[in-house]
Parts: sequence; structure tokens; C-alpha cells
Amino acid sequence: MTITPRTVVALVAIAALALLVPAGVAFAALVVLAGATLGDALLARAAPRVTRSVPPVLSRGVGVPLRIAVEETGPSTRVRQPLVPDLQLDVQEGDGALDATLTPRRRGRHALPAVALRARGPLGLGAWQHRAAGDAELTVYPDLPSARRLVLAVREGRVRDPGVRTRGPIGLGTEFERVRDYLPDDDVRQVNWRATARAGRPMSNQHRVEQDQEIIIILDVGRLMAAPLGDRTRLDEALDAAAALALVADELGDRAGAIAFDDAIRRRVRPGRASGRDVVRQTFDLEPSERDSDYELAFRTVGRGKRALVVVLTDLLDDAAARALVDAVPFLARRHAVVIASARDPDIEALASDDDNNADPYMNAAARDLLAARERAAAALRGAGATVVEAPPGRLNAACVQAYLRAKSRRRL
Repeated sequence: MTITPRTVVALVAIAALALLVPAGVAFAALVVLAGATLGDALLARAAPRVTRSVPPVLSRGVGVPLRIAVEETGPSTRVRQPLVPDLQLDVQEGDGALDATLTPRRRGRHALPAVALRARGPLGLGAWQHRAAGDAELTVYPDLPSARRLVLAVREGRVRDPGVRTRGPIGLGTEFERVRDYLPDDDVRQVNWRATARAGRPMSNQHRVEQDQEIIIILDVGRLMAAPLGDRTRLDEALDAAAALALVADELGDRAGAIAFDDAIRRRVRPGRASGRDVVRQTFDLEPSERDSDYELAFRTVGRGKRALVVVLTDLLDDAAARALVDAVPFLARRHAVVIASARDPDIEALASDDDNNADPYMNAAARDLLAARERAAAALRGAGATVVEAPPGRLNAACVQAYLRAKSRRRL
């Protein structure tokens, strides 16, 4: 039971009245107020029935509607949805109901606390606190909507490597199969102009996409992956890219697998047909550890199996920190096509490019040194036989998919 601001106002009025009237009258007014407040609160004691609707499965950074409704009419009720730090609401309180947008900021499993209610009696003097709807578990995956948009773009031939000229419809590793009649949804690049001239009607080349190739995603979950990138961590960005790669592999008929490691192997999904969902489900709740990453262990785990595209999602901090990675890459590059993918840090780039007189010259110099060391690390990795992919936050998934398509188009798998 609690009192309301209206009760406080009434108490102040009685206190002022006590200066003008006999003490007995003021005391009687106080007793009446206390009784009215108690009775008013008792009328609000019964917990109202509350329904809360929110999707149990969400994607990081993607808002979903949250609806809380008080089904029983009667005393006025203030509704509040408590939150844990990894969840965000645009509106957290409402009268009688709550319509808000819930945005998860971190992957994993999160507990959405029970709804807090404050029911007021009909006089507005007393109130009663309630908890309703219970705790709910929310499962937050990486940014799957972006991954699905990339899958759709690949399906429609809208994802191409700008530096590669291809004969196939979408720039994949394809082989010519036959010439057939032109269809309305064919890409103009498929038109066989010589056959069209001979036949007197539009003709298209049909290509057969190479399938059943392997892509293995190696996820670094060591201490460097805890570094922040705006509203996310480096591991969040890596998992967004891993989800996109795995789902695109499903679309292209390839076999996707994944390994997560620090100084030990934390998760492993063996390559398989239509295993994109398994990769997402097995890795979505990974968190950075406090340990250094053992690249040699991870690369040995890939082993000497079928040739594959191996995409290592990690952080290229500087040439010294990347030394272990550079030393381990040749072991993989002898048998597999290796891509090292890392997200750039826009804050460091902004500091390095800030030539304003008011800028801190020491910060500017440190940022430039860090970028130069990162470039030396990337050059060393290229020299060891790997392809290096770097992209700003939010674009690493698309950059990795382009590297995947490029490897197929050049028949590196």
C-alpha cells in the first residue's frame, strides 16, 4: 500500500487548518483522511488482469512492438515495464496500457522483468503496487533482417563484386550449360546475341551454379573482440557477418560450418547442407572472453579436409597483436582459400583525419600510428596468402558476402 500525491496535499491542508481551528477538529480530519486513504487502497488491492505481448525471438538492433493492456476496468492504473540494461524501450510508462517499441542492444538470452502496476483507488488517495505477467525470456539473434536482405539480393543478382567481370548472371562460379529462349526475368547479361541473331528471337545463356562447396566461418571470441564499435562490440559485428555468410551459403547450395574459439574451441558446427540456421542458433549467444586467441589451435581444427573457403572473423589491432595470426595463416592457405575479415573503427579513423587546430595532437598522432600498424598487419596477412576484408560497422556482412561470391567466381573453392 502507498499514498498518492493527492493524500500529501490533503495532509498539508489539514496541517494548515490546525492553525485556525481547534486541535480536536484537525485530529478528526486527520482520522477521516487516514480511514479514507486505507479504504481507497483496499479497493485497489485486487490485482488487475494484465496481458503483455512481445515476440519471444528478436534480432539485435531491430525494434519490435511491445503491448501491455489492463483487461479489467476499475481503478486507474499506471503501467511500467522495468528493463535490464541490454534492452531499450522508447516509452516505459503509460496509464492503463503501454504501447512501445522494444529494441534489443545485445545478443543472447535476456529476462524481461514482470510488469509493475500502481493501481489507485476511486478517490485517488490510496494505491497498491502489483507485479503482473511474470518474467519473460527473450532470445536475441544477430541482425537477421540484414542477412535476409543480402540473401534476397544474391537471389536476384543484385550483389556483385565491382572489381570482377563475370559471364554468369550474378558473378558466381558458374559453368555454361545450354542456350535457351529468353525469359522476361532474365538478366540482360545472359542474352546470347549471336544465337539471337541466328534464331531471330531473343536467346539466353543458362549457367549451372557450382554447389556443394564448403565455407567454414572461424569466429574469434578472445578478449580483443570485446572492443566497442558504437552501439555494438566487434563480436556483434562478426556474428552479423557470420549469419549472412551462412544463410547465403544455404541459398547457393553450399555447405556452411563454424568454429568459435579463444584459447580453446568453444563451439563447433560441422559443414552440412542447409546448416545456416544451425550456425546462427549455435553461435548467437557467444560472448567475448578474457583470454588471448589461439589461432593455431583453431586452424588445426579445420584440418586437412575438403578444400573450403575459410573466413576468419577477428580484429586486426596492430602488427604485433596480429603476429600469431600471420604465423598461422600459411598452414591454412596451403589447402584452403582464406579470408581474414575485420571491422574498421570509425572513431579511430575520425581522430586520425582530424586536422583541426583544436584537436589533441597526441590523440591524432596515436590514431595515425594505430591505423598504420593495422595496415602493416593487413599487408603481412596478404603476404601470407590470405585475402583481407575490412569494412565499417554495419557493412562487414555485405563485404564478407562479396568476398564469398568473388571466391566462387574465381573458382577458389
